[in-house]
Amino acid sequence: MKLQTQRFIDRWVGQLLCGAVSAWVHLTGLFRAPPQLAIAPKNILVILLSEMGSIVLAGPMFAQLRKLYPGAAIHILQLKKNQEVTKLLQLTQPQTMHSLDDSSGSALVRDILKVSLAMRRMGLDAVIDCELFSRVSALLSFTTGAPVRVGFTPHTQEGLYRGSFINHAIPYNPYQHISKQFLSLVDALDSAGSMPRNKAAPIRSMPVDTELSVAFTQDERTAYSAKLVADHPVRAGKKLVLMYAGGGILPERAWPAEHYARVAQGLCAAGFAVGLIGLKDDAQLAKDLIKRIRNETCIDLTGYTRSIRELLMLFHASDLLITNDGGPGHFATLTPIQTMVFFGPETGKLYGPLGSRNIVLESGIACSPCLSAYNHRLTFCDGDNQCLKRIAPDPVLADALTFLRSQPMATTA
Repeated sequence: MKLQTQRFIDRWVGQLLCGAVSAWVHLTGLFRAPPQLAIAPKNILVILLSEMGSIVLAGPMFAQLRKLYPGAAIHILQLKKNQEVTKLLQLTQPQTMHSLDDSSGSALVRDILKVSLAMRRMGLDAVIDCELFSRVSALLSFTTGAPVRVGFTPHTQEGLYRGSFINHAIPYNPYQHISKQFLSLVDALDSAGSMPRNKAAPIRSMPVDTELSVAFTQDERTAYSAKLVADHPVRAGKKLVLMYAGGGILPERAWPAEHYARVAQGLCAAGFAVGLIGLKDDAQLAKDLIKRIRNETCIDLTGYTRSIRELLMLFHASDLLITNDGGPGHFATLTPIQTMVFFGPETGKLYGPLGSRNIVLESGIACSPCLSAYNHRLTFCDGDNQCLKRIAPDPVLADALTFLRSQPMATTA
């Protein structure tokens, strides 16, 4: 199903259904005490439908859930296309992973009914809706039958109505990193209803890292490095810099291709190898860049990795990742690779990778960031993303060279 179609349905049909559910919950709850979390909950569902990178940013939240509720089964509901990361990171057991197929409207409705019935039969103690102002996720939190429903409230934000049936709601804070806000959702589980606006939430520092990892043996890393050199001999004996120049589902997040080409030319001229990564859909962009760069030490790696696990192994065998805002920058935090990540339409202050091995690059012009939960990630720049175009390539090249010349080659580490 197209993204715009999903937004249209969520906006018009979603608001109507949220209003109906709110009225029903209000009427049936007039003579009931507000629901509270059981002392020893058995089943907690986390709804996380966003992009795969959000799963990495939610790592501290899952760690906190396991710490506070060690006896509870943590269920995760995602879009089917995003489940690979959850399985790789082993965030929960296979039997507690649930998915929705959004390839078509009929498939989505079918899976919503299927999951809702399964959750009701099981008997959830609570559900955590990690989506910001999506109506479909809010409705899912109700249809699962969980008595305690945790999620974000828009408070007085116009046009973001998603009902009033999330009974342990916290205000969304557009000034706090999303990882900290995910942790606040865990705090709200055990609160006495919605978090009062005049009561401070627990004081938290920024999470140090993702608290997630993927184990690779030394033999695996050595074998993968050898395969990489065998497939691309020009990489032999050279430090490898990876570049992800694609914008994914939001093209306005992409740093200009000519800027990437300029940096790649400088890196190749300095004796380093450059690998252009991405999905098969990024293959044409990679070909265009290679024509601009005109250096045999720049290689096309789009479609080279067949899974997220292979992508992480490629990161282990590389020295630096230069990337647009998106999944690769977050997945890189699970490996030792250094990253340089461009932000503009969105901001690293809210969605930057966790950990210390990354540099966030932003221009800071007045209209940046322009994408938010309040405008459904619709930009007004019409593709002319000056926030990224104004990040000049030469300073980026200089910083990359400084780092590469100061570090040992990461061939098997």
